[in-house]
Amino acid sequence: METILLFAPLVGALIAGFGHGVIGDKAAQVLTTGLLFLSALLSWVVFLTFDGHTESIQILRWIESGTLSTDWAIRIDRLTTIMLIVITTVSALVHLYSIGYMAHDEHFRESESYRPRFFAYLSFFTFAMLMLVTSDNLLQLFFGWEGVGVASYLLIGFYIRKQSAGAAAIKAFVVNRVGDFGFLLGIFALYLVADSIKFDDIFLIGPELAAMELHFLWRDWNAANLIAFLLFVGAMGKSAQLILHTWLPDAMEGPTPVSALIHAATMVTAGVFLVCRMSPIMEFAPDTMSFVVFLGASTAFFAATVGLVQNDIKRVIAYSTCSQLGYMFVAAGLGVYSVAMFHLLTHAFFKAMLFLGAGSVIHGMHHEQDMRNYGDLRKKMPYTFWAMMIGTLAITGVGIPLTHYGFAGFLSKDAVIESAYAGTKGGYAFWMLVIAALFTSFYSWRLMFMTFFGSSRGDRAHA
Repeated sequence: METILLFAPLVGALIAGFGHGVIGDKAAQVLTTGLLFLSALLSWVVFLTFDGHTESIQILRWIESGTLSTDWAIRIDRLTTIMLIVITTVSALVHLYSIGYMAHDEHFRESESYRPRFFAYLSFFTFAMLMLVTSDNLLQLFFGWEGVGVASYLLIGFYIRKQSAGAAAIKAFVVNRVGDFGFLLGIFALYLVADSIKFDDIFLIGPELAAMELHFLWRDWNAANLIAFLLFVGAMGKSAQLILHTWLPDAMEGPTPVSALIHAATMVTAGVFLVCRMSPIMEFAPDTMSFVVFLGASTAFFAATVGLVQNDIKRVIAYSTCSQLGYMFVAAGLGVYSVAMFHLLTHAFFKAMLFLGAGSVIHGMHHEQDMRNYGDLRKKMPYTFWAMMIGTLAITGVGIPLTHYGFAGFLSKDAVIESAYAGTKGGYAFWMLVIAALFTSFYSWRLMFMTFFGSSRGDRAHA
């Protein structure tokens, strides 16, 4: 079952990408979407039936070179099962949404191969992401890591005649390579000290790393802190943390379903997954973990301030994603990995809903993305309005007064802020997250009111 779950998107991508001339445009869309729903169904079965015991399912022998012995295997544990339902469920819904969204896209008039190629890219991205989260060793994880990078490049720059889309795709690819260089150095360092890249072997040497020193550049460093920091540099690039965040807003040049899949629910959360996956090493690197908390809190605050003044509806949601990723890293840096994954899970669904709702608005407004040209759309788009209203209530952390109940975002964000208060004794991270939460409410409701309330301002787009 796990093997079908993993390879179904790849089969769909290959058939749609290379066989669309035989099966036809519509069949390629239906096939890729159907296989994703199959993967989503199997993911939920795996999640609901997981008994708490880590399992490794070997697919084939991969690399044998000296002391390096690597299998291609599927690792099933609680962390994996959570990521599986996030990736496959959101991807299946994005595939279904794309059938309607892309049906009348003006860019598809140039070539009949555009549609199946788009669905092939979506399915290939999903396969690469599944490879990443089911990896049993660092090489397989890095293969999936680079796979999602290639797929995101293809999807962000999908409108090949749109110069800004091509530039955004190159920017995303290059900035991520900066982070990936640090990630590679971390993998090399772990192989140097552990003589293995298998997770089960690496996780056992945490106490040894805490007492070991490695010479890197100009001095000796504590091995645990150095390796954890290098791994986090990779997470910084993929999850758009401060300094390496610049690619994420520009990535909105791609089709809106791409934004929902890559920049809300899956690829950008790979860095959070990496920190949680490598927690047995991270636990012995207190200096690096303090840096993770500081950078996560700074990113949450900074991105929220930028989101306050954006007028492009997709850029508001993009900076919101960047800010919420900061929340996840604060929780992970404090060692409460369950809270980080809880916020990752809830954020994936309500942020994907917001992106898809924004896509509906953009489609209805004939590709106009400036919120200053919207207004009074709740009467014309009632279903979109209520869908985005639910997503906004979730992201702004609305709860029921005097109870412990509320929308998903309320529960997960409250858990992160509470952890920050307990972990930093009400210090920098706590106050940055509280202020960021206030800003989140402001820019989220600003988006809703500018888009769905007030008087119609659509004529300004043609003024």
